[in-house]
Amino acid sequence: MANINTPAKINGAGLSRVSPAAPSSNHSKILVLCIDRDDDIGSKGGIETPVVGRDPCINAGVRLAIEDPEDPDANAIFAAIKTYEELIAKGYSSQVALVAGKFNRGIEADEKIGIEIQNVLSMYRADGAVLISDGEDDETVVPVIQTIVPVISIQRIIIKHSRSVEYSYAVFGRYLKMLAYDPRYSKFFLGVPGALLVATSLASFFGLTKEALALVFSILGLAFIIRAFDIDKALSSLGRPTPTGFIRIFSTFAGILIIVVSIANGLASIPNEAIVPNMGAFHVITNRIIVGSFVHGTITLLWIGIATILAGSLLSNWFKGSILTMSDILRLVVLALLYIPILQFTSVLIERTNPFNLISSLLIGLAVTLVAATFLFQYFRNRKGGEVLKH
Repeated sequence: MANINTPAKINGAGLSRVSPAAPSSNHSKILVLCIDRDDDIGSKGGIETPVVGRDPCINAGVRLAIEDPEDPDANAIFAAIKTYEELIAKGYSSQVALVAGKFNRGIEADEKIGIEIQNVLSMYRADGAVLISDGEDDETVVPVIQTIVPVISIQRIIIKHSRSVEYSYAVFGRYLKMLAYDPRYSKFFLGVPGALLVATSLASFFGLTKEALALVFSILGLAFIIRAFDIDKALSSLGRPTPTGFIRIFSTFAGILIIVVSIANGLASIPNEAIVPNMGAFHVITNRIIVGSFVHGTITLLWIGIATILAGSLLSNWFKGSILTMSDILRLVVLALLYIPILQFTSVLIERTNPFNLISSLLIGLAVTLVAATFLFQYFRNRKGGEVLKH
């Protein structure tokens, strides 16, 4: 076999020797065995196994590390050499060897490992083995080894870190720090959950557990509205008033007032005969007359309120010359195109009209939206001299 050195040839480099002060042990000769079940040492390093002795194992580990620096088997080989040297330093009689299986693993690989271990033991008759592996796959051959020589210890070599994992942890930690300390994100990622926890705790403390769910949804809804319509930005701009800031503030507050009025108008539009005493919330939201009447009474003022907010954002971005103007125009176009389909939806609920008209309106609205988006994109790209649009 190639790379097999007898103890007489290994001499001081790989020869097992017994110190005069050798510790008492149940095993007089210990074989440090490195397992490469998928034969990376052969397929990548071009080295035949078994490899016996310190220096031949070092050469094999260096060759494999050169061919594939990321292969953990090279680290396992060097760990086996280190374990061998530690045993020698402590006065044990020891030898180190590297055996390999086959690329496709399986029964043939395990059989090859068994044969190679027997070859090693024919040259160095150990009565115990220390198994060095880089993972569970190599350790599956332990039963095979146990039938040949007792395994007195198994050491698994785990790489402390890889650059990709270290980089992932660094990025993850940076984002956590940003969520905790950056006011732009912390007020929502920490503030909103904090408000929910406080509200739930107070509701439970005062025995208002039934109202706690409604309170949680109210806080979430308010947070979504504030973030969706940039109300927080509008309020922050009060400290640095500009013409565009005043436009955005006025349109936002005006739009919110109109939306509130639209909700009140929708509630007033519900027929009294549709409301049954002690009606549960589930029956309310599943009653087509109540839902249809509420939406029909709300839709016009609600759309006006939303359009007021979007129009204020459009004027503000227009005066600043921002490319976000295109997005504001598209929002207004989509808002206008959805008005008729929603009215038809209420008719389907209340009057049971043909839903085909609703589907037709939605398809027409989608086509108009695509045309408008294409036109606006081309217009603003030409206006910017062919540059790619960026928000």
